[in-house]
Order: sequence, then structure tokens, then C-alpha cells
Amino acid sequence: MDNSAQATHKKIRRGKASRQSPAAFPIIVHCHLCWDWVWQRPQQFISRLSKSHRILFVETVAPDPELAAPLVRFRLAENYPNVTLVRLQFPAWRWDDGDYVDGERRRLLKELLAGPLAGQFDHSVQWFYDPMAVRAFGGHMGEILTVYDCMDELSKFLCAPPEISQREAELLGRADVVFTGGRKLFEAKSRFHKNCHFYGCGVDLRHFGQARAPQTEPPPEVKRLPKPVLGYFGVVDERMDYELIARLAETNPDWSVVMVGPALKIEENKLPRRPNLFWLGQRAYADLPALCKGFDLCLMPFILNESTEFINPTKALEYMATGRPIVSTAVPDVVRNFGSVVKIAGTREEFISLCRQVIAAPDRQAIEGGLKLARENSWESIVAHLEDHVCEALRKLQTM
Repeated sequence: MDNSAQATHKKIRRGKASRQSPAAFPIIVHCHLCWDWVWQRPQQFISRLSKSHRILFVETVAPDPELAAPLVRFRLAENYPNVTLVRLQFPAWRWDDGDYVDGERRRLLKELLAGPLAGQFDHSVQWFYDPMAVRAFGGHMGEILTVYDCMDELSKFLCAPPEISQREAELLGRADVVFTGGRKLFEAKSRFHKNCHFYGCGVDLRHFGQARAPQTEPPPEVKRLPKPVLGYFGVVDERMDYELIARLAETNPDWSVVMVGPALKIEENKLPRRPNLFWLGQRAYADLPALCKGFDLCLMPFILNESTEFINPTKALEYMATGRPIVSTAVPDVVRNFGSVVKIAGTREEFISLCRQVIAAPDRQAIEGGLKLARENSWESIVAHLEDHVCEALRKLQTM
């Protein structure tokens, strides 16, 4: 966009923002994670923002070889009446044509907003998790403000689109406010944006605190396992140290090692198998506290490479809220943010050794420290800060 076009765009946005109360804006979200998938940072933030804002949550799922033309579906999110879910899907034979996909994503959403959803999302804030969506929607939806919540360094992930770094640069250039989910991400992105803020993940203390309630019962598939039970929940993907997981199980045959979560970018028949290693697949977010009730120790067995260099795992605080001890590999943001309450291992051998130590003698001081951190980091408090930054950016735009 040249300077004259940028000036015209800013003038239009000022006019729209001046008609909008800073606290009343609708939000159009573009996310690389589906709403009904593993409940993570986007769903935690957006579900809470929906208490005071209409939300249009746009997700694009994997292409379908049986589709002849692009498809759009929409529905209200279950239990969240202020969230409208829009799902876009493309025929596989056109999926590699980036210009076509961008144009069709924009066309389909605009037709929806001009038809069944007319008037509901005028003068919105566009809220991006997916940098790949910026060319389709950035500057095209009549938005009054652009937010980029950078939850991961997606360019480092397995099978990342080659152009994702370029598109993220475009998004950073267009965004009015940038949030990051990790300190290392903040250090990286704040070099390119002056209105960048670090807000790590929060926790639903009441939800995960059910693991400490006497009346909560572990599910049968965990309850019947030999003790101690060492457990993980989350996405099972290239960020896992599978050699460590296998070695943890085989060197301690009397333990039960439980891995809960959907397998992504790895075939299930490639997962290591041991008699005492159990891959339970995806479980509902509502079921996680009961699963943790059956764990004696919570695991974060991440491999240390570029795919985990910038992650700040949501599960860290969730584990803490359950009152369980935690052992993790030396992920930089885990070391920096939670090193006082999480046992950190620099090697696979040290990880296994720490598990043995914690099983033999749990560190009660570390567990209490984790509970304190969980109490201090609610999703609600973080969302309030995010809203403050967005409203401040809107006020500045109105006075320009």
C-alpha cells in the first residue's frame, strides 16, 4: 500500500471509529485453530471477549478432494450465543493457488456478511491469529482496527507454508496492536512493532481446580492403571520428544505413562509403543480435570529445537491449578516464567531422574507456589488488559 493509499485508509478508519463506542465493537477473528478443537489461547480469549462483543470466528479447514467448489458453513457456537462460527473449505485441486484461495475466502465471507449476517459485524475489529489470512481480509472488511495475537512462531512448525513469514511481516505492518504469548516472541516481534505487548497464557482456576476436589473421580481408563501415573494432555505433534517418552516408560516398567491429545502431523502408527505407555487420543476440555485427578505427576516432554524455541505452553498453569507436581524439559519460556515451581531437566536422563525424585518425594513448596501462580493469572484478568489496549488504540484513532 503506497503512502496516499495508506492516508486514505486511515481517514476512512477514523470516520468509522468515531461512530463506534470503544467498548462496543464487534470482532472478526481469523484463526488457524478450529473452535471445536483443543481448547487453547484463542478460544480462552475469544470466549471471554464474547461476553461483551459479538464475535465472528472464521476458520479454514483442510481441503477436501471431493469438493468441486469452495464451501462455507456457519452456526452459533454451543454455549456461546454471541459467537458465530464460520467454516471455509476448499477443493484440494485449487488449494495450492494462493491468489485464488485468498480471493475466494474474501468473497465467501463478504457474501455472508451481506446476506444472512448483514449488519451484525459492521465496523469491526479484525483479530488475527493466522498470518496467512492477512491478504484475504486485511483492509478488506471495513475494519476499524487490526489486532495480531501472536501465540506461536508458526514459521518454525512442521509443514508451515513457505510464505508465512512474509505474510506475518505484512500483518505486523498492518496491525494497530500486537500481543504475544511468550517473552521470546515479544522480544522478536517488538522489534517490528512499537505497540507490542506480552501477555502469556492464563488459566481457568475453577475448572482445573476440580482435580483437587474430593468428589472428582478419574475416568476408568486412568483409574485402573498401576500407580504412579505420569500424564500429559495437549496436542501430540512434532514438538514432543518421542524418544524421551519411550525411554521414560521402558526404564520404569512399573509406572504408567499416559498421553492425552490428538495426534497432529504424525501418524498414530509411528507413535512409540510400550506396555505401560498409553495414548488415549483427544478428550474434551471438560474432562481434563478428572484426567489430572488420576495423575501423580504432570509431564511437559517437549523436544528442544526451533519448533519449541518460542512456545509458552498453556498447560503449565493448568497443571499448576490441579495441584500436581510438574516436570518439564528446558523450554526457554518455561524456564524463565515457571522455573521456581516446575522441575526443569536439561537432558533426557535428568528428566527421568527428576520424575523419580518427584514420585518419591513431591515438592510441596513448589506445588503451593504453582497454585499461587495459577491464582494470579486468570484468563479474565488478561482479557481485561487486552481490551484496555484495544480501546486505547481506538481512542487514539478517533483523535487523529
